[in-house]
Amino acid sequence: MTIDEPARIARLPHDHHGRPVPWFVAWIDGKPDFRIIKPGAVEIAWASRLCWVCGMLIHKAEPKVFTIGPMCAVNRVSAEPPGHYDCAVYSARACPFLSTPNMIRRERHVPEGTSDPPGIFLRRNPGVAAVWIVKRNTAKIVPAPDGNLFDIGVAQWVEWYARGRSATRREVVASIESGLPLLVEACNGDDAQLAQLDTQHAEAMRLLPA
Repeated sequence: MTIDEPARIARLPHDHHGRPVPWFVAWIDGKPDFRIIKPGAVEIAWASRLCWVCGMLIHKAEPKVFTIGPMCAVNRVSAEPPGHYDCAVYSARACPFLSTPNMIRRERHVPEGTSDPPGIFLRRNPGVAAVWIVKRNTAKIVPAPDGNLFDIGVAQWVEWYARGRSATRREVVASIESGLPLLVEACNGDDAQLAQLDTQHAEAMRLLPA
């Protein structure tokens, strides 16, 4: 499936496969490593209101848009800052990992000195991506023991994607239900956290596609 690149994405450098390289991606030995984020990129993007994908300014009149997995739609936190709407949709539809449910995260030959993102890092491929659109002042920083996360707040609306197209309700439900035990495990049996997770799960289920 060929997906047209938004103008801002088309301005990015492309790798030898013709894939656009988001500005935050680290280049190792002259090649982009899509698994590695440049040091300080998250902080720069947030402080300067730069789109997480194209690196251009998110204007005050524009909504902030997160590209997230279904579990982030449940707990409403993300390790990555927001971007433009068209950049987020393109990422959800075109990113090989996000758009290919059977693709496995590459773990071999990760450069020394790298670390997992803050928060609960789920290594599974969720099979579904959500484009989470919020008002410009909604998102905020949430300190975590291992770094900062983003409270993505209440969505104005949510779009769901799988395999480069709009996801079906069944696909989204399957992804949420298969990932939920991982969040339950992270609660470590804490009754208050489990009750909060139950509420968050119910709220997320109201955001499913028709």
